[in-house]
Amino acid sequence: MAELTLRIEKIREGTVIDHISAGKALTVLNILGLDGKDGRLITVGINVSSRRTGKKDIIKVERVFLNNDQLNQISLISPNCTISYIKDFKVDRKFILSLPKRFYGIFSCPNENCISNSEREPVKSEFDVISENPIKIKCVYCNRILFFEEIANISQKR
Repeated sequence: MAELTLRIEKIREGTVIDHISAGKALTVLNILGLDGKDGRLITVGINVSSRRTGKKDIIKVERVFLNNDQLNQISLISPNCTISYIKDFKVDRKFILSLPKRFYGIFSCPNENCISNSEREPVKSEFDVISENPIKIKCVYCNRILFFEEIANISQKR
């Protein structure tokens, strides 16, 4: 009997986010603000078998190329996932995301009293990564520590 395979449609031009931590693809879509209402093809695989990690998620988005802020947000949700930029159905550029040591202005500090939230001060939020597994970050200005769940919720509200 022939081996059964699952094929996901190729995209002509856009981004593939592969090796997302299992079960986190919908969080990634939310932080990117992608819902398919604009007519772009979005393919999502959740809990797909992976030789490397056992289970993974994958997202393919047509006609979307991510900026540095979006890449940093994804790295907070799923560090070490693979980003591939596709042009003419072929991989044009491929890299593995890494968690930067510091994040600048990707979302506001949830501490209302933090100086980064003051309208009088022209200060962007800054967070240092203090732990990668589990993900834990700390506001540079007020020292508020954020864990994955809070980071995911803040990122989705942007």
